Parts: sequence; structure tokens; C-alpha cells
Amino acid sequence: MTTAAASARPTRGAADLFWRRPGLRTLLMLGVPLLWLIVVYLGSLASLLVQSFYSLDDFSGLVVEEWTLSTYAQLFTAANLAIILRTLGMAAAITLASVAIAFPIAYFAARYAAGRWKAFFYLSVMLPLWSSYLVKVYAWKLILAKEGILTWAFAKLGLSPLLDWYLSLRVVGGNSLSVSTTGTFLVFVYIWLPYMILPMQAALERVPASLVDASADLGASPAETFRHVILPLGFPGVVAGSIFTFSLTLGDYIVPQIVGTSRLMIGQAVYAQQGTAGNIPLAAAFTVVPVVIMAAYLTLARRLGAFDAL
Repeated sequence: MTTAAASARPTRGAADLFWRRPGLRTLLMLGVPLLWLIVVYLGSLASLLVQSFYSLDDFSGLVVEEWTLSTYAQLFTAANLAIILRTLGMAAAITLASVAIAFPIAYFAARYAAGRWKAFFYLSVMLPLWSSYLVKVYAWKLILAKEGILTWAFAKLGLSPLLDWYLSLRVVGGNSLSVSTTGTFLVFVYIWLPYMILPMQAALERVPASLVDASADLGASPAETFRHVILPLGFPGVVAGSIFTFSLTLGDYIVPQIVGTSRLMIGQAVYAQQGTAGNIPLAAAFTVVPVVIMAAYLTLARRLGAFDAL
């Protein structure tokens, strides 16, 4: 037997073993990623869940490792409930605004763009994702600042009184756009918009042109065709995009920390409780809130066929 044949025998034996036992082959391929998922990701979530059932001793400031629901009861106090509702309202507003802006863009790209225009579309949508997250947030802070270009543009157009009136409004205003709820809203929409456009564009491309033509042949107006054909078939893409915009807004704490008011959102509350206050159980309980919300939302999204548009 030659040396080459002898060295090839173990390799051929291993190949035969994997061919006879495809389950073993799959286990070896997915073993490390599954181990990482179970230990690092699911393990950390399980740890958070367990710690959320502990409590903090008000006198000593130490965590009492005894199972209790008192920490979850703190979530329903007026201050903490306001944080949760404020975050949910912001996430819903970001999602709705992203849908309104992204749908015309995605529809044009799916139905009319081709060749170089299609490449230009993908480049325009993906280009903001190539820059640093923090760079984009700080750039928007400069744009929205009292001395920023947006305030300057309002002054040049003679609209400064209108801007001052808007900033005087209690819920959406502030000393400037960079320290207002409106500023937080604008930055969130800008950052998460690509995550809404791409799933919607993918879903709209799957709408058969023959159905649109058939609707027109049967006498439907463009509005009726959009309402009864395009929108229902493209709706899974809307839901798929909303998964990103809604969930990312729920957990983000950087944007509200840099551009926004002193009113906390869930991400900031988690950061403050586990950092400054040292209340790990309450921080863990706050963390469970978006997990539960997104679990219910993903269940609904799956029933609506959103995963097919991802």
C-alpha cells in the first residue's frame, strides 16, 4: 500500500462515517454556535430572569437572594410605569413614522427602479449603516443644537417664532431640539429607517405584477388596487420592518442619553439602576419588560407571515 493511500484511508473513513450518520455531521457543524447561544445568550437571559425575582435591602443596599415578586411590584409605581409607557409610546411612534417614510421609497425601488437606479437605491439605504452609530448620533446632536444648522435655517426663513412656540410645548419641546422628545424621535427615525425600508422592499418585490395588471383589467382604480392587492401582500414586510424599529427602540439607551430630555426610557433606567443605584434586581425586572413585549410581538408577527419578508 502506498503512503498516499494509507494517509487517505482515515479521511475516507471519516467521510463514510459522516455520510452514514448525518445527525453527527449536523451536530459537529452546529455544536459550537449552539453552545454559544445556550451558554452566553440564553444563559444571560436566564440569569437576568432569576435576579429579577430577588430584592434589594433598603437598609444595607445588598441584594437579598430570596424569591419575591416585590421587585416586579415596583415596576407598577407611578415613576417606573411612566418610563415603560413612555418607551412604548416612543417605539410605536418611531415604527409608524418609519412605515410612512419607508413605504413610498420601498415601493418605488420594488416596482420601478432597475439597473443603475436599483444599485443607487441599495447604496443610498445601506450607506448610513456603514458609519459609526455614535458618530451619527453626535452629528444629529450638532444639527439639532440651539446653534446648529437647523435653528439657523429657521432663522433665515423667518420661522424662529414658530420653532420657539413648538419648543415651548410640554411633551415634545425643550430648550432646543437637541434636548427635546422631538430630537430623540428624529434621531431614532433616521437610524432605524434602513431596517424598515429593506424588508418592505423585499416584500413588495414578491407581489406578482400579474395581480396588479389583473386588478386594473377588472376595473379597479389605482387606489383600490393599492388597498386590496399591494398593501395586503406587502404587509408582512411592514411587520418585519417593525420588528427591528420597535425592538431596537425599546432597548436603546444611547440616543435618549445624548439627544433627549431628562425623562428616562427603559434602556436608561436599566443602565441607571445597575450602575448608579446598584439595584440589580430592579434593573433585571426592567430588562424583562421588553423581552416579554417582543416575545408577544414576534408571536403575532409570525402569524402575519412577517418572517417570510426577512
